[in-house]
This record gives sequence, C-alpha cells and structure tokens, in this order.
Amino acid sequence: MNALKKCCYRTYQKIMYVAEYFMPWPEAETLKGSGSLMKMPEWLKSHGRKSVLIVTDSVLAGFGYSGKLADGLTEAGIKAVVYDKVVPNPTIDNIEEGLKIYKENQCDCIVALGGGSPMDCAKGIGCRVACPKKPIEKMKGTLKVGHKLPPLYAIPTTAGTGSEVTLAAVISNPAKQEKYPIEDPVVIPRYIVFDPQLTIGLPPHVTSTTGMDALTHAVEAFIGKSNTSATKKQAIEATQLVFKYLKRAFDNGQDIEAREQMQRAAWLGGKAFTRAYVGYVHAVAHALGGFYGVPHGLANAVALPYVLKKFGASAYKKLAILADAVGITGADNKEKAEKFIAAIEDLNKSMNIPNKIEGRWTIKDEDIDRLVDHAIKEANPLYPVPTIFDKEDIKELFLAVKG
Repeated sequence: MNALKKCCYRTYQKIMYVAEYFMPWPEAETLKGSGSLMKMPEWLKSHGRKSVLIVTDSVLAGFGYSGKLADGLTEAGIKAVVYDKVVPNPTIDNIEEGLKIYKENQCDCIVALGGGSPMDCAKGIGCRVACPKKPIEKMKGTLKVGHKLPPLYAIPTTAGTGSEVTLAAVISNPAKQEKYPIEDPVVIPRYIVFDPQLTIGLPPHVTSTTGMDALTHAVEAFIGKSNTSATKKQAIEATQLVFKYLKRAFDNGQDIEAREQMQRAAWLGGKAFTRAYVGYVHAVAHALGGFYGVPHGLANAVALPYVLKKFGASAYKKLAILADAVGITGADNKEKAEKFIAAIEDLNKSMNIPNKIEGRWTIKDEDIDRLVDHAIKEANPLYPVPTIFDKEDIKELFLAVKG
C-alpha cells in the first residue's frame, strides 16, 4: 500500500475522531443486581410503555427467561409479544420478521434479551421502525440511520459483546455471504438491565469465548489511535477484570461475583470500543462469521494473538501498559508485550479455545481472497489501528488462523 493512501486513511480517522466529540453519547438508565429482570415490568410501566416486543433466541426462550418476563409484563398491564427466532449472526430475515411482529402488535418499545445476536437483531428492528422506507442494507456503514429509534431496552445474558452500550449492530446476509456493521449513535440502547443471575446457565464454552470477546474489545480499543482519556481507563479496567475473573467464571459457572464482574468488563469494553473503535481482529472475525457462521467470540479469541504479533513494534508500548496493568513484568516494552500476548494464548488454552479455526468451520482455500476483500473493506479506512495493513497482510492473517 502506498504512503499516500495510508495518509488518506489516517486523515479520515482523524476527522472521525474529532467528529465524535460533537456526536450525542447518551448515558443509559440502568437496573443492576441479581433479580433485576423481574423488576422490569414496573420499570417499563413507569416509563409509560403499553406494548413490548421482546427479541431473543430459542435457547433463552427454552430457559424460560422471555416467558417469565412476558408474564410479568402482562400482570403489570403491558402487552408483551416475543420474537425468539434470532439465529447466531442475525440475518436480514430475522429483522424483517421481528419488524412485522412489532407493527402487527403496535409496539412502542423493544426489549433485547440475550447476547450479541438478539441485541443486534433488536437494533436492526429499531432501525427499520425508524426508517420504514430504507432497507437494512442501505444502513450499513457509519452514520447511515440518522433517525430516532423506538426505546430500546438491553438485557445482556452473556458477558462479552458489550452490545448493550455500543453504537453498532452487526448483521449477516447469508445470500451474499457477508456480515457488516451498522454504526450510528442512535442505536445505543437507552436502558440496560444487568442481572448476573442470567449468565449463571451459560455453557463453559460460551462463557470463555464471550469473555475473550470482551478482552478483544478492550485491547483493540486501547492500542488504536483514537483513544480518549476515558476510553483508556475503560479499556485498562476491562482488561484487568477479564484476566482476574474470566477463568473463575469458566471454572465455576455459579460464581456470582465472577459473573457480575465479567458483565462489568463487557460493559467497559463496549464503552471503550464504541468511541475508540476496534481493528483487524474484528474485521477478520466478521468475515469468518459471514462466510462460515463462526461464532464471533470464538473468531476473536483465535485471531487476537495473531493480529497483535503482526503489529509488532507499533503496538509494543501500549501492550506493555496493559501488561503492567495485569501484573506482567519484563525488561522492556517488547518483552512485556510479548509476554502479554503469550498470556492471552495461555488463557485461551486454559479454557479449551483452539488456536485455529477448524472443524465444521474449516476455511477453504478458494475463499481466502474473498475473505480478504471483505475484511479490508470493513477495516480500511475506518479502523485507527497501530499499523495499516494491505491485502497481503490480511491474507497472512487468514492463513495463520486457518486449520
């Protein structure tokens, strides 16, 4: 990639960085603590809600969470309808199906119950309510919505995506084998419920990969070039919490303190990257999710060490700061950074996360060029990464994570 093009990318990133100071960044109202889910009916009633669309997936519906919430809303005199067909990597079809239910029941707000997929789907439905004549594909990219969404309540049941506080919704289009973000401050939820009891039933592999998703958000936000003093603090604290509590939550799913602290880590990581952006780890992960349905947290966990190593010296100083924050020592920034990356690899290994994308998600050689095109189109020029990669660099990353 020539120097002029890189200069243009950096100029674009600087413009976005300055522009963010003039964007609305609402602070959400929150309910916190064990049992908060069942306090929601009265909360919604106090907000004057009359008809609620609950967006979730079949697994959570099977746990009974959405049913309990719907029953509580009914008892409070609020109409409740449930859309529980959201798939991992939610699709345009999911959004359109949810939109139909919203309209048919004259809903006045949306409740997202789940991990990143129900959250993203709920945001997508909100976008379509706000922009009824604009298909979701026309909203992909940055600042393409521009209209106020219906009130959005977020109830995270995993601790990783940070979707409850971000300006992004990631949507898949299986017909085109693509996955792309919609990024606009209007999609940030205005209300959040943090109930650690909802994360108790997470399978260990979901706990591990969603937790590594939170770490990826924090690390990519911190090492990028668009930080503020607030995002630096958020990213450092999120990193510390993941290193302290994720393995505990993985080893003992009933550890309520670890669950609660991981929810905080996810929230902080989300706040950090929604202002400071992510990087090539996410670009690679989104491509893998769009092509093969690789779970986002898993893709991030696998790709993170490879991307950090490839940044080399350009990331040493900031990775060394993160190393210091979690108690990793070294003779210089290079040694600290390398030990920090090794610690991430060790954490993955301790939770049975592989170091390659393989099995039912095997990357096909004939798809590599298309994966590269998808990833680089997402990342450049927007992501303020330590070093700007070209197509050959991105190709090396896909080959590295390929089983």
